[in-house]
Amino acid sequence: MIRATSVRLMTALMLTGVMAASSTMRAQAPAAPAAPMQAPAPAVPQVMTYEMAVTIIDAAEAEARKNKWNVTIVVTDAAGMPVVLRRLTGASPRSYDIAMRKAATVVAAKMTTADYGAKLKEKAVTEVPNGITFAGGVPVLRGGTEFIGAVGTSGVQAIQDEQISKAGAAVIK
Repeated sequence: MIRATSVRLMTALMLTGVMAASSTMRAQAPAAPAAPMQAPAPAVPQVMTYEMAVTIIDAAEAEARKNKWNVTIVVTDAAGMPVVLRRLTGASPRSYDIAMRKAATVVAAKMTTADYGAKLKEKAVTEVPNGITFAGGVPVLRGGTEFIGAVGTSGVQAIQDEQISKAGAAVIK
């Protein structure tokens, strides 16, 4: 019995030694050559930059303040992702959702929310889910034709919201 235990113990120790030796040999083996450094993938151009969005929202806010209108203004990129949002002091909390929906409607329809509402009434366009059919959302067009984003404003009468959004969008040439 003592001999059998000794044989098992000796076998276990030998296996442990073999495993330790092989891992040491692997650890001391030269490392595989590193892959050559690759240049990072080129950045995808961002059409609506943060700086452009700030310029837009500054102009829109100036129009709102000139008229003493407390509103929420959002500027999105062409995919509808918000780039800048401002909720002026005194603007209704609900105006946030409406401004966002106005901008989303513009992105989906590629026209002002007022035009979208009129065309929807004529059944000339398909319905945008949760779309806004009254004024206040306008597209941002670079060079007069390239759609690069949207401005949505909410907080006063729809035509006044649109006046603010247009003042912002107009700064992009």
